[in-house]
Amino acid sequence: MDRRGWDYVDVVFVTGDAYIDHPAFAMGILGRILEAAGFRVAILSQPDWRSADPWREFGRPRLFFGISAGNMDSMINHYTANKKVRNDDAYSPGAKIGLRPDRATLPYCQRAREAFPGVPVIAGGVEASLRRLAHYDYWSDTVKRSILLDSKADLVVFGMGEQPIVEIAKRLAAGQNVRDLRDMRGIAYTLGAKDTPPADALVLPTYEEVKTDKQLFARATKLIHQETNPLNARRLVQYHDRQAVVVNPPSLPISQADMDRVYGLPYTRKPHPKYGKETIPAFEAVKDSVTIMRGCFGGCTFCSITTHQGRIIQSRSPESVLTEIKQLGQDPEFSGIISDIGGPTANMYQMRCTRPDVEVKCKRLSCVHPKICKLLGTDHGPLIDLMKESREVEGIRKVHVASGVRMDLAQLSARYLEELAAHHVGGHLKVAPEHTDPEVLKRMKKPEINDYQSFDREFREASRRAGKAQFTVPYFIASHPGSDLDAMIDLALFLKRNGYKPDQVQDFIPAPFDIATCMYYTGIDPFTGEEVFTAKKLNDRKLQRALLQFFKPENYFEVREALMQSGRSDLIGSGCDALIPAQPPKAALRARMEKANKSLTEGRYVHTVGLPQAGENGQGEGPPKLKAGYRPHRKSAKRRPR
Repeated sequence: MDRRGWDYVDVVFVTGDAYIDHPAFAMGILGRILEAAGFRVAILSQPDWRSADPWREFGRPRLFFGISAGNMDSMINHYTANKKVRNDDAYSPGAKIGLRPDRATLPYCQRAREAFPGVPVIAGGVEASLRRLAHYDYWSDTVKRSILLDSKADLVVFGMGEQPIVEIAKRLAAGQNVRDLRDMRGIAYTLGAKDTPPADALVLPTYEEVKTDKQLFARATKLIHQETNPLNARRLVQYHDRQAVVVNPPSLPISQADMDRVYGLPYTRKPHPKYGKETIPAFEAVKDSVTIMRGCFGGCTFCSITTHQGRIIQSRSPESVLTEIKQLGQDPEFSGIISDIGGPTANMYQMRCTRPDVEVKCKRLSCVHPKICKLLGTDHGPLIDLMKESREVEGIRKVHVASGVRMDLAQLSARYLEELAAHHVGGHLKVAPEHTDPEVLKRMKKPEINDYQSFDREFREASRRAGKAQFTVPYFIASHPGSDLDAMIDLALFLKRNGYKPDQVQDFIPAPFDIATCMYYTGIDPFTGEEVFTAKKLNDRKLQRALLQFFKPENYFEVREALMQSGRSDLIGSGCDALIPAQPPKAALRARMEKANKSLTEGRYVHTVGLPQAGENGQGEGPPKLKAGYRPHRKSAKRRPR
């Protein structure tokens, strides 16, 4: 501010992430787009939320505070699927943990109110978007109210924020107040007890109803997701006691010209200099990547991408993409290798419904499940041309495709597979069949496993013709709704028969708003009304995860327990399908002993007895003596006479 001669700023953006001026990060995009619109913007990155003082650092913002927990929901960022604290934070310098609070949107909004009462507070980002209505919170195992009520934000901007945030700034600058903005798309707001909700709104089951009745929670989920197509979505209203939360229709898809403008802004593509030499893992993963599109029409029930970015694909022009690649090629610090050219998926570039008149009415949640819609444009030609041109740019040695390939679409284009295998894969291609069980895949809205098998054969054959020995690396999910031990055993057998030994596996995490989360919480498929089995107990989830890596000695006893529970002792022994041997290997015994020792040293047993530090008992470095008797709570350390 001093260098620019500013005595005030228009907007203060507060984020739970490290500040990175790169178009893969929300604060980078939103800060630049407001700057391009003529506004003064300040970024308050990972402030200490224990005090309102950091919120006063830039002075009173003229227009509003913009609040975001970061690129991820803060609870998913902090905790594993087993609710254990993660050891690192990919969006923080040095991967440090603890630089943002749990449910960061709430304290960030409250501190903004405390710092400057009367300044509008606008919440957004993934966390606020997915919690805009009553939602199931996995970490507390409760149904929580809309984040609007708990954060006291004036508005929540949901979905992608470029268009709404500029409109908000312009209208506030023109003298309008926050109440005047309630006609905007892509925003949610609250009404007081005396306010009347819009007459055209679809009224959802109330917070009190969905909190106590799982059938009504499932019904609300169905209604919400049926109103996500911005071309026909209705306004939603959900009462929380006497207050109403109003959710307007989503923002319309961004145009190609606007996308080109967004990605053509003067990003430095670097973290803020204040981080020095500390690396930020999330930045390292994408710093040399190029986004070519956004949105996903896959509609996977466990994924929030469609909910946040929309299912209508929005693509940049080839000229815009190639201009960015040329700029990368001219950077003296650039390695010459583009780590990824893609987006939420690798091969949906410029794909869209071929019948706009039908698209305007369509409420289908997935354009590719249970099978590919006949009206979907699936031409890979524009993508193939872009891939060819990208690797011919001066200064570019290699262009990788690291975004997930949608396998059912890829098999519709032999040319795409040939191009991919010959030029854009570095030995292994990551794909996500997710499971083998037909019922589980149906709950996920994913193709059957034979789709992956046929893709794998075609990819290997295309690689062979290109003179390369390349393979697919499949990803699978454990404990997804519908998946029981029998389904996971079948998946383990599939892995063994095909020689797959997955290094990384994913446990299902019920993220707010997702359809799969509704199944997890209610045990009901909201669209069919069918009952769905869900593994909720920690031990059940642990057994499912172990089956995905049955070949690891440290998983031996969990795999054995799972097989015995399911009556599949035939898979223990030396048979060709046996998952584990009859006798535990030495490595399994050693791992179990180390695990037991760790639990003892951490004090995880019935009676914790304090131990003195080494040398405290006057015996140098020898083993310390107990300070108390062998029974807890005894006043004297001496034994009582018998």
